[in-house]
Amino acid sequence: MTPEARIDALERDFGPLDDPDNPLGADRLIAADTRGEVLAEGEAVLDAHAMNTEFVPESLGGRLNRMDVLGRVLRPMFRRDASLGFGYGLNCFFAAAPVWSGGDPAQLRLTAAHLLEGRRIAVARHEVAHGNDFVRDEFEAEPLPGGGYLLNGRKTAIANAHRADGLVVFVRTGDAVAGRSHSVLLLDRRELPEDALRNLARHSTTGMRGGEFGGLEAQDCPVPADALIGEQGDGYRLSLRSSLLIRGLIPSIVLAGADTALRTVVRFAVRTRDDGRSSLDVAHVKNVLTGAFLDLLLSDCLALVATRALHLLPRQVSVYAAVAAYVVPKITAEAMDELSAVLGEAQFGGAGAYGMFAKQVRDLPVTSLGHAGSAGRQVSILPQLPLFARKSWFSDDEPPATLFRPYDALPPLDLDSPALLADSDPLSATLTGTAHAEGTALGELTRLLSDELGELRKAFVEIDPADRKALVSPFSFGLADRYALVLAAAACLGVWREQREAATDQDPFLADDAWPTAVLYRLCRRLGLPLPDRPTGCEQRVLAEVLARLHGRRSYDLYGSPLA
Repeated sequence: MTPEARIDALERDFGPLDDPDNPLGADRLIAADTRGEVLAEGEAVLDAHAMNTEFVPESLGGRLNRMDVLGRVLRPMFRRDASLGFGYGLNCFFAAAPVWSGGDPAQLRLTAAHLLEGRRIAVARHEVAHGNDFVRDEFEAEPLPGGGYLLNGRKTAIANAHRADGLVVFVRTGDAVAGRSHSVLLLDRRELPEDALRNLARHSTTGMRGGEFGGLEAQDCPVPADALIGEQGDGYRLSLRSSLLIRGLIPSIVLAGADTALRTVVRFAVRTRDDGRSSLDVAHVKNVLTGAFLDLLLSDCLALVATRALHLLPRQVSVYAAVAAYVVPKITAEAMDELSAVLGEAQFGGAGAYGMFAKQVRDLPVTSLGHAGSAGRQVSILPQLPLFARKSWFSDDEPPATLFRPYDALPPLDLDSPALLADSDPLSATLTGTAHAEGTALGELTRLLSDELGELRKAFVEIDPADRKALVSPFSFGLADRYALVLAAAACLGVWREQREAATDQDPFLADDAWPTAVLYRLCRRLGLPLPDRPTGCEQRVLAEVLARLHGRRSYDLYGSPLA
C-alpha cells in the first residue's frame, strides 16, 4: 500500500468529525477529553492500521523509510485528538529516537519488537534535555563494581509511564561537566523486579487531558550493563541527535490541530444568520481566515523542508529542523488567537464543533512544547548563524529541487549521517536565487527579504562564533527570530517554484503565485519591513481556496488531502 493510500485509509476509518453518529466524532472525543480519557475506539482504529510499525525503521521490519511521510501519517490522528496521537504513537517514536540514533543491534531489535508487537515505550528525560518539563526531578544511576547500575530517583510526569513495557531513561551517572553528566538506559520493565520500580500518581494537564502523564519511582532498581545506550555520559549527545528526528515532525502535528480549528471557524463564518448576512461579510473575518490558511501553508513548507532534509541535506538539517519547530508553534498560536476572536462567545461552547476548537486551543501548548521550548530551539539555531554569515549566505548553491517536491522519491534514511551543527545554509540561496522576478509584487517582496538576509549577514559577521555571551544576548535572540522568518520565506518560494515548474503532480493553486505573494507580504509585515501595496487580489484568491476546501472536504495544507 502506498503512503497516500495508507493516509487516506486511516482518515476514512476515523470517519467524519462532524457526524454526530460517528463513534469517533467531535462529541465523543470531547466527552472523552472531559473525562481525561482516550477513546478505546480510536486506539482500535490505530491497532487495525498497525500504527506502531510507522515508527520502526524499514530495516527493522517497520514502515519508516521517509520522515515526510511519517509527518503526514500523524495528521489524521492530530486533527482529531492530540491525546490519541501523542499517547498511542508519537510518544513511542520520541522514546525510540535515542535508540534509533545510538543503540546497538540488540537494543534496536528489542525496541523494534516492543513496537511491532503492539507494546508501548516511554521516555523519561532529564531537565536539561527537556527544559519545559512541568516537574523538575530525575533519576540517578550508580555504576556498580561488577557491572550494571543501581537506579534510584523519580519522575512524576512521563507520558505513557504506566502503560509502557519499554523505558528509555535519561539518568545522572556522574558529576562530570561539559555535557557528560547524563547517560541513557534502555529498560525492559518486564525484566525488572516488581518492587524496584513503582508507579506514581497520574499528573493532570490543562491541555491534552486524555494523555496519561504518570510518574515512576525507582528504589535500588538493578539495571544490567547492556542497558546503556552508547557510552556513559552520552545523554546530552543522544538528546541532541534525537531532536534532529523529532523537531521536523512538530509542524505536522501542530498544523493538523490548527487545520481542525480553522475549518471550525470557516464553517461558522459562512453560516447565514437570521438577518441573511454572515460573518464573511466582515472584511476583518476574511483577513483572519485568509491569514490562518497562509500560516498553515507556510508551516507545511517548513515541515516539508525539515523532514526531507534529513534524507537530502543531513549536514544542514539541524538548523532547518530547529527553525521549523520554533516558527510553526509560534505563528499557529497567534493564528488561533485571531480565530478565537472570530468565533466570539461561540468558542466557549462545550460540545460539537466549537468544543473541538476549544480543545485544539488547549492542546496546542502541549503538542508544540512536548520536546523542547521555543528558547531552546533558538539557542540551537544561534551558534550556526555566525558561520553562515561568513561562509554561506549569498555564496552557497541552492538545494536540490527535490527538497521541495513532496511526491519525489528520497534516498534511504541514514540515522548516522545528520550533523549536530550545520556547515552551510543552501536553503537561504533559494531566496536569493529567486530575487530577480522584477516588476511583480512577489519579486519586490523577495527582494526585501533578500535585503533582510544581507542585514543579518552584517550583524552576524560582527559576532564571534566563540563568544557565548554575545550569542545568547537579547539582541542575538532577536536576530535569530528574524532569520527564522526569512528562512520560512525561502521554503515557501522553493515549494511554489517547483510546483510552477512541475510536469506532473502539479496543484494549480500551489503553482499560482497568489499564495507565496500573500505569505511573503505577511512575513515582511512581521519583520517590520517597508511594504509595497497590499496584494488584495492574491488574498482573494487564497480566500476562495479556503472556501473551496471547506466545501470539498480537503485538508488545509500543501496536500489538500480528502477528509472523511
